[in-house]
Amino acid sequence: MRTAPAVAAWHEVVATADLQRLDALLADEVVFRSPAVHTPQEGRALTTAYLRAALVVLGPSLSYQRELVHADSAVLEFTADLEGVQVHGIDFLRWDADDLLVEFTVMVRPLKGLQTLVELMGAELQRDSR
Repeated sequence: MRTAPAVAAWHEVVATADLQRLDALLADEVVFRSPAVHTPQEGRALTTAYLRAALVVLGPSLSYQRELVHADSAVLEFTADLEGVQVHGIDFLRWDADDLLVEFTVMVRPLKGLQTLVELMGAELQRDSR
């Protein structure tokens, strides 16, 4: 079974950490929802910043376990190890008719994993903003 083009493109971004591929995958009006930030982050620039940081923080141990795809959306289940803390989560992706991501939502468990992720992401976002 062939996966959706947007999902395949996201897996390529994860595999390569190529920010140009990431930029080409995001719609201008993309909305990113983080488990660590109360408000949605709107637009390509903010979404790129968060996803770039996530690739740095999660990337080395990020492993997708399964995916559920339907029409214009997918749920991707993942695991990662952050400094010895296990993280289990999902990425919810939604794309438009041009296969550009218009929505990217992340949910993470357990609480200790989320706390570790928030700490590491905050440090990475600070480093990136300098």
